[in-house]
Formats: sequence, C-alpha cells, structure tokens
Amino acid sequence: MSKTPTEPQRIALNGPTMGARWSVLFYAPSGYDPGVLAIALQDAVAEVDNQMSTWKPDSALMRFNAAPVGDWVALPAHLLRVLGLGLRIGRASGGAFDIGMGDAVQAWGFGPEAANGEAIRAALTRARRPAHELLDLAPERGEARKRAPLALDLNGIAKGYGVDRLAEVMLEHGITSALVGIDGEMRALGLRPDGAPWSVAVEAPDPARRAPHSILTLEDAAVATSGDYRHWVDLGSQRLSHTMQPRRGAPVQGGPASVSVVARSCAEADAWATVLMVLGPEEGARLARREGLDALFLLRTPEITAIPVGRLFGGVEA
Repeated sequence: MSKTPTEPQRIALNGPTMGARWSVLFYAPSGYDPGVLAIALQDAVAEVDNQMSTWKPDSALMRFNAAPVGDWVALPAHLLRVLGLGLRIGRASGGAFDIGMGDAVQAWGFGPEAANGEAIRAALTRARRPAHELLDLAPERGEARKRAPLALDLNGIAKGYGVDRLAEVMLEHGITSALVGIDGEMRALGLRPDGAPWSVAVEAPDPARRAPHSILTLEDAAVATSGDYRHWVDLGSQRLSHTMQPRRGAPVQGGPASVSVVARSCAEADAWATVLMVLGPEEGARLARREGLDALFLLRTPEITAIPVGRLFGGVEA
C-alpha cells in the first residue's frame, strides 16, 4: 500500500566520525529533503573531532597539550565546555574520572602509537595530581592554562559530546523527535510519532559479536556504555581494556565487563560510565545512588550478572 501524503517518512542518516559512525533516526513529512541537515550533522561532529582528537596533531586539544605551562591559551567554545564538564565530574568522582591521563593512554597503546615499555613505567611511577587541580579555565575569555605539565585526553567524554552536538543540530533544524548516536552512545529527543519512547539496546559484553543484552526505553535522555570488550590491547598474555585507572596510571583490571549510564546529556552519561567502570560495582553503585544516576553494571560471570541501579534500569527488558 502506498503512503498517504500526510504519513511521515522514516529518515535514517549516518556518516563517519571519530573512528566510528554517527547515526540519526527521525520522522518527517513526506517529501522532506534531509540534504542540508545531513551536511550540518556531519559538520558538527567533524568540529568536535577536530577540536578534541588526540589522533590529530593539529587538533585544538593537542595544540593546548603542547603549549607552555602557565600560558593562557585561546580555545574554542566547545572544547572549553567539555573541559569544564570533565573537571566537574573529576571532582565529583574523587578523581576516578581524570581528563589528564593522556600520557598513560598513549603509553599503553591506546593512541596513534603502539604500547611503549619505557613510557608505561613512567606512567606507573609518576606522582599524579588530577587535572581538576592543575587546569584553570576562563570561559568568559575563551582561555585555559596548565599550572603543571599535563597531557589531556578526552576519549571518555568527547564521543558523548559529539552525540549532544547531533541532538543540538536536530533541534536547530526544528526536529524535536529523534534518536541520535555515535557507535552505541545514544540520545533520545522527545517520543516517537506514535507516542512511544525510543528503544535502545544495551549491548551484551561480547567481543566476538554484537548482540543486545537488554532493551532500554528513553525519552529526552541519553545513554552511554563503557566496557572492556570493544577497545583493548594485547600485551603478552594479557588483554587490557582502554579504560584507565587514574590512581595507577594503568588500565582497569578486574572491573565490570561494562557499565551503562542514563543521564540528561550524552557527555555526562559517557563520563559517568567511565567513572563507574573504574570504581566497580560496589563503590560505583554507592556513587551512582549519591549522584542520582541510573546505571547498569554487567559482570563477567558464566551467564553475565546484571546489577541495576536506579529507576530506569530496574525496568529494562532482558
């Protein structure tokens, strides 16, 4: 049966970004041309990548990393916004989230270069102070400065912020109902046209395949997952996750298989998922309750043990 002129058409857009792909799903009046919107979405995520990538030597973040200690440096607004959020969550988490782990991330092989034994030893023995003690921001002037040597890395928050930028572009184009995401980090705007919330899969922590563990429904909220099953390096007989334990300067070991967090913005969900991955199910659950977070811990047991925290994950469908 052909569609009536008033029946909305389902539009799915996607493109490359940050070593993954962004995606947008929404419904529009029949005949809607998404060409201009698609360009705006691609430009938005490219802007985030160009400002915050550690894989691009000329990104605004890498230029700031290379700037002399003590110098105020002009930074773009989006980067300053993410730095500010990263410092706030760093303080609230007691340093479990630290955007100043760039040296350790690179040393262990999670950047453009392979793991380096000498750099790993330096990361393990370095006397660390968290970024929220060493970085000054002056957003009213558009500037920041380091008060000590500091290598910033935003891999635990930039992808989530990219999702938020997709959502902002949709709203700027008058679209208030949509599901947007980058590689599993998702944000829902409003409800589906039929009035139902958007359905998002919480992935099973299986490195060999992509399959849902459970289904979450979202309305005007975001979900992000941090896990040990998608990004890792093999060193000898060890498989090491990309999530860093700031106190050790090394990858988290013995932690959850994954943690998913629902928050207002995807950048917040992204960062808090990293925090809870670092802290583990006991300390992490206590912090999640204190912060009012909805979270789902998946533990690597023979059948995968799920530990839900908060209202939303109490109702996920397995």
